[in-house]
Amino acid sequence: MAYEISNYSLKITLIAGADLSAAQYKFVEIGTGGVVTVCNGATDKPIGVLQNAPLEGQEAEIVVVGGTKVVASAALTVGTLIGTNNAGKADAKVPGTDTTEYVAGTVIYAAGADNEIATAVVNCASPARAA
Repeated sequence: MAYEISNYSLKITLIAGADLSAAQYKFVEIGTGGVVTVCNGATDKPIGVLQNAPLEGQEAEIVVVGGTKVVASAALTVGTLIGTNNAGKADAKVPGTDTTEYVAGTVIYAAGADNEIATAVVNCASPARAA
């Protein structure tokens, strides 16, 4: 079972730019006007992972750096580098192959399939492309 890592995480609070009630533990990005929305492209640069389930206009709590649960897009093994897919889910990133996509973290507790919850350590303050 995936778990939370509560100590030493950098979290921010921004306003949800859409209904994010079904987006807990997905990667989010900053949209127009400084509001957050779910990442909708594999090349999006995530600002972090959503921790709550806000409606549009409510506060969205986001882990920018630290340990967090993430919704997997497929089976993810421990040590897999991850970023976002086109639905905000954690997606495996391969350096040298996914060169236009951002690596935002590493899986530390595996997920067996799409929509399962994994645990990852993320750094969305300074993500790098998988070059």
